[in-house]
Amino acid sequence: MVTLAEVAQHAGVSASTVSYVLSGKRSISAGTRQRVERSIQELGYHPNAGARALASNRSNIVALMVPLRTDMYVPVMMEIAIAVATTARTYGYDVLLLTGEEGPDAVRRVTGSGLADAMILMDVELDDERLPLLRDTDQPSVLIGLPADTNGLTCVDLDFGATGALCVEHLAMLGHRDIAVIGEAPAVYERHTGFAERTLDGLRSRARELGLRVLHRPCEGGYDAMSATLARIFDERPGTTGIVVQNESAVEPLLALLRQQGRAVPEDVSVIAVCPDQVAVQASVRLTSVAIPAQEMGRRAVEQLIAKLEGRDTDEVVLLAPELTVRASTGPLSPTS
Repeated sequence: MVTLAEVAQHAGVSASTVSYVLSGKRSISAGTRQRVERSIQELGYHPNAGARALASNRSNIVALMVPLRTDMYVPVMMEIAIAVATTARTYGYDVLLLTGEEGPDAVRRVTGSGLADAMILMDVELDDERLPLLRDTDQPSVLIGLPADTNGLTCVDLDFGATGALCVEHLAMLGHRDIAVIGEAPAVYERHTGFAERTLDGLRSRARELGLRVLHRPCEGGYDAMSATLARIFDERPGTTGIVVQNESAVEPLLALLRQQGRAVPEDVSVIAVCPDQVAVQASVRLTSVAIPAQEMGRRAVEQLIAKLEGRDTDEVVLLAPELTVRASTGPLSPTS
């Protein structure tokens, strides 16, 4: 293993100069800094993480809290997590992944132990129990998600309210007046998870403005649950011709059941999904969809966090505008419907 003293000898400087270049604690001339950095690269020197943390009072680690639940679509969560990890690495930070459902206890563990310099929290609820602790600590943090009260918090998310409105506008433009929303599992709404609640709020609000009727039914996903949910929808609203689905695991069962019932997509029923592009394009009917910009959400969250760590002003709330892509699953209302 290459030592700091060997780097100093290779660069023709003192060991303390190498240390100052690494820590940034003192101003070093550009020429000397470049010479030291070149020696570090050529020799393949890696500072001891423990020693570096003691010297700088920094761990160069970001804690990412991702409670993995069975009622959430894990591939999206993991895509965001990977984007966080790869972006953080470009800034010289590693990521500590916390996947348990510990809530405030996980925040206390990070802030009280010095495990990480900052935190990114996912799966944010409208009244998230972790938020009072974040407001009371000096440790920088960013939420990927939007709670009911964003005061004193930095948040990055897709604008799910605008997403719901966009889905309604598209179906209304095609002439549909009765719309069903097939949502996430019931537990997601029982926790008041922000993205699901805000999509529904935006959708209902815009539907009222446009004079559309909306029926919302949560669904566990899977064939049996989707079969019961769809039967209930058509029992309650036989005239339903537009469906918005915000539940990736329900997409393919929904399309299969519509086929079995002799309801053609989009001739009889138009379907629009809030889901990753990969889910939309690989479905048995290519779905009109609003994409989940997972990679951009992860990247922007890290950028906001780095700005806070460096003492720069950051936007408190960054909402990414939704983009709707029209594919084969939506079409004009049939005159016979």
